[in-house]
Amino acid sequence: MRYAYAITSALLLGGTAATLAIQPNVTSAQTAQNEPGAISAAAPRAGAPMSFADMVQRLQPAVVNISTTQRVTVPSNPFAGTPFEQFFGQQGGGQPRTRQGSSLGSGFLISADGYVVTNNHVIQGGTNATVESVTVTLADRREFPARVVGRDPSSDLAVLKIEGRSLPFVRFGDSNQARVGDWVVAIGNPFGLGGSVTAGIISSVNRVTGGGAFDRFIQTDASINRGNSGGPLFDMQGNVIGINSQILSPTGGNVGIGLAIPAEQARPIVETLMKGQTPQRGYLGVGIQPIDEDIASALGIDRNSGELISRVEPNEAAARAGIRQGDVIVRVNNQAVTPDNTLSFLVANVRPGTRIPIELIRDGRRMTVQATVGTRPSEEDIAGFQMDEGGGDQMQPDRPVQQGAPAGLAVQPLTPAIARSIGVDPTTQGVVVAAADPNSDAAQKGIRRGFVISSVDRQPVRTAAEFQTAIEAARRANRNSVLLFVTAPRVPGRYVAVNIGAR
Repeated sequence: MRYAYAITSALLLGGTAATLAIQPNVTSAQTAQNEPGAISAAAPRAGAPMSFADMVQRLQPAVVNISTTQRVTVPSNPFAGTPFEQFFGQQGGGQPRTRQGSSLGSGFLISADGYVVTNNHVIQGGTNATVESVTVTLADRREFPARVVGRDPSSDLAVLKIEGRSLPFVRFGDSNQARVGDWVVAIGNPFGLGGSVTAGIISSVNRVTGGGAFDRFIQTDASINRGNSGGPLFDMQGNVIGINSQILSPTGGNVGIGLAIPAEQARPIVETLMKGQTPQRGYLGVGIQPIDEDIASALGIDRNSGELISRVEPNEAAARAGIRQGDVIVRVNNQAVTPDNTLSFLVANVRPGTRIPIELIRDGRRMTVQATVGTRPSEEDIAGFQMDEGGGDQMQPDRPVQQGAPAGLAVQPLTPAIARSIGVDPTTQGVVVAAADPNSDAAQKGIRRGFVISSVDRQPVRTAAEFQTAIEAARRANRNSVLLFVTAPRVPGRYVAVNIGAR
């Protein structure tokens, strides 16, 4: 996944990409550029539009270029981080230096008095960088210093304010009405070239790419490149139905997969930021993982329904509601949990403090619990396991796994000293993998020496004998796989379905 931010050097692109660079053509702007009826004549009635020109002429003045100046801290030693650092460690006096940096992106005005919407990553400093100023440039080349009103890293949205009157602006539309195959138009500043327009269709709605709780996008084949970030995606009525944010690309250039934040998701966040407030989102306090085919088989459930709870945080909403590790949550507040409607997304959109029903599957039985949703902490506050170095007990020497070892794994009891030595929480309980048969299904799925197994089919195991007994019980029940809860050093635990017959 790549953000569609700009580079500042010129770049020539070959091929036949249909990108039209347009000259500023600013019209009188006392009203919204997509005021009802203003562009109805420009919208095509059916089939492919003959031209987007009339619509673009009305909308383009509200689309802006956003640039930042940044103070970047760089090491004074050019050999820092290289094998030569020990020989040239004092090069440059050892004091860090600073230099000027910049970034370019897009945005759009949503009010006549100068509120601007863009992506958070457009105005966020990069590694070791601090943003010193933000400048908004209109299509007629007028420049305004901008103040950051609010930013929300979780949704990648930000609101800026420039001082002006009777500025051109556009309105949010209803992205819920967007359909695959609809025409859309993107306006932005790719590669810092200035106002450019591309057109295409909606390729997918509710596109999930695995990026977290707010990972639902409109996918389009309208060309979106670096510098388009924060720019608007318009429907044929001239409404903003998406905010161009990311591209999927193996090369860094457009390959026809652009992603925009849906307007229905962005609008309430923007309204909150405009008030100087921080968006509040629901939180259960659980670790989750999708249910793949192997896990679904091990649990005996449909792979396209629900998500598996891999961790329950103490004293959070899920723990207070009685939700346990290993539960499969299938409905939240009467809405089904599916690959397109994830648990994180559903919970995040519940107002904190709301009491909601949560339907789950536990040991093959369906039940419903009531949970009072908490407030989601910032991304920085959501932490994982920490490494704790130490000595003491040692793992057994690496050795070949004996023929017939359960699931192709040799295990031993996990002591606090061993836990510290391999980098897992010393309070973790279970057995530690001493060796894995490389031909076993467990090894093929990444389980190896130093991994900790806390349970088999949701039953805790603390010794090698308990581990073997659990595997044999599954075989006696004519089951081909077991569900292991596995913790790796510095990585939160997760469930892994392992075939116990494949060797």
